[in-house]
Amino acid sequence: MISEFLILFIGLVVLIVAGDIMVRGAAALARHWGVPSLIVGLTIVAFGTSAPEMVVGVQASLTGAGDLAAGNVVGSNIANVLLALGLPALILAIPTNMAGVARNSFIALFAAVLLVFLSFVHSPLLRWQGAILFAGIIAYLFYMFRLAKAGVDDPILEEMTEIDEGEAGLPTNMLKSVAFVVVGIIGLIIGGNLIVTNAVTIAEAFNVPKTIIGLTIVAIGTSLPEIATVVVATYRGHPEVAIGNVLGSNVFNVFAVMGASALAGPIGIDKILLRFDFWVMLASSLVLLLFVLRRQPIGKKAGLAFTLAYAVYLCVVIYLSPTV
Repeated sequence: MISEFLILFIGLVVLIVAGDIMVRGAAALARHWGVPSLIVGLTIVAFGTSAPEMVVGVQASLTGAGDLAAGNVVGSNIANVLLALGLPALILAIPTNMAGVARNSFIALFAAVLLVFLSFVHSPLLRWQGAILFAGIIAYLFYMFRLAKAGVDDPILEEMTEIDEGEAGLPTNMLKSVAFVVVGIIGLIIGGNLIVTNAVTIAEAFNVPKTIIGLTIVAIGTSLPEIATVVVATYRGHPEVAIGNVLGSNVFNVFAVMGASALAGPIGIDKILLRFDFWVMLASSLVLLLFVLRRQPIGKKAGLAFTLAYAVYLCVVIYLSPTV
């Protein structure tokens, strides 16, 4: 099993790096063609940053491991709130009173509620449910476009449009841009295949549901970019990056990733999600919303509580896994 865990880890690294390379190449290519930065941000950057989770979800769905995709989305959303906000809050208090945060907090909570509702309506999730979820991301991006045209401040919109030509690591000519896109896509396919194949092997070897692997190893792995970005930004004195990063990721995970995965094939909803994990996801989203509505910063005590809550959550998941 050591080799399977190692290959899965390699797959995660390949997936994350390939996603970043593809986004940079596609963004630079669009700029060469004169596409406005707003459009680049709301399409290439927005979907590209969710490419790792989407590739894992779609490949899992196509190979009959849709429950792995569901676990990945739910687990990633929980990790985004409790870890990606909890860990940096131990360094510096994270403000919640910036413009647009309340609006996006409600949208993130609505997305989570919609996913839970659709899962109780019919399980596994079918294409019509996937279409509803994916329609959500189209509507959300159109809404972001309207806000941008109106000049409204929004932390997620700012994050989407932050890649500029000339930025370090961004290709500067057409040939390099195309090469970045091609290498990125190939890397995403290879990384996604390594993750799905070995995650299924590990689940079968330990006789646990694939959902558990998605909730833990895969979810933490695909959430690492968000966690790393937030921790580094907070360490450098920019904790305001945290909220926009987390909320944007959670909205895209539900609408884009789960939607695309369900459109590719049935997504099994394991009983452990219905009994436990869905409610943890909703509770964490609701707690974050309460901090935002009270305009209360997430300080060290709250950060410690978030981090400990995630540790307890993982222990409970592992404890429950043999009984489901």
